Amino acid sequence: QVQLVESGGGLVQAGGSLRLSCAASGRTFSTPAMGWFRQAPGKQRELVAVISSGGSTYYADSVEGRFTISRDNAKNTVYLQMNSLKPEDTAVYYCAAAGSASVLRSLGRGIYWGQGTQVTVSS
Repeated sequence: QVQLVESGGGLVQAGGSLRLSCAASGRTFSTPAMGWFRQAPGKQRELVAVISSGGSTYYADSVEGRFTISRDNAKNTVYLQMNSLKPEDTAVYYCAAAGSASVLRSLGRGIYWGQGTQVTVSS
């Protein structure tokens, strides 16, 4: 099992920044790929960003150039730096871990999820 604990959400004005953190514990060697998803009220959960064990990254078009995903392997922690936030970024953000980046990108089987953290961007 893998446990994921997010932190860093909150309320910010449009144009502001937030940094989310996700600390992983347990059998983390089985889930080298990590990522962030988000779900707004009434909408489906969507992929935000993914980072592989080697550091390769993927971003959704809606956040490309504004968000940066990174990881500290020594701390088993993944980060999401969110800049130039927009009201449409408002959602619950979930940390996820899986055996590969392709599993995360395809919402395949075997994904571990955090409990989620609320991000609210006011206009």
